[in-house]
Amino acid sequence: MVVREPIAGDGGDAIEPSDAELVRGVVAGERIAFERIYRRHADAVFALLTRLIGPDREREDLLQETFIRLHPALGRFRGECALRTFVFQIATRVAIDHLRRRRRTPTELDDFDLDGEIDPRATPVEQAQRREQLARAVEVLGKLRPKLRVAFVLREVMDLSHEEVARIVDARPAAARMRVALAKRAIAKLGRHT
Repeated sequence: MVVREPIAGDGGDAIEPSDAELVRGVVAGERIAFERIYRRHADAVFALLTRLIGPDREREDLLQETFIRLHPALGRFRGECALRTFVFQIATRVAIDHLRRRRRTPTELDDFDLDGEIDPRATPVEQAQRREQLARAVEVLGKLRPKLRVAFVLREVMDLSHEEVARIVDARPAAARMRVALAKRAIAKLGRHT
């Protein structure tokens, strides 16, 4: 694989390798190929983890764990889905494992970086309202079983199709729909009891 790197001032466009080319590079032992996959997908994975687990202070560690798991898994990647979907599958498993651990050892609201998710340009009143909304969302989502929470967030927050959700959570579309429906019912019930 020959990739032309951008050269400052040469006016030429860099030819970016496709995800498939990068995967082949990783399998062939090219370190730079994995670095490029990381740079290409890390921001999206971090955003996904934030949506799945909330503003948990462990997101950076979970991001690293995702890519640690991804590296050996790339040898099994056959291109039946987009690489982004494959990476999201792994990140989702990392998030579910984390949520299960967190359920066994409950966390305090102090374990979340709520302030990092609030616009610093907002007025103090708006910041306080946003902090309260985030705390309530973290509390409600924290009461859902991890698989329901993940399906709900992927579908309702990230607006992925049921088919995409199913592929990411490794379930049939009907099962993904059921998880989302169960999560919605649970959230509605929790909302009535607060």
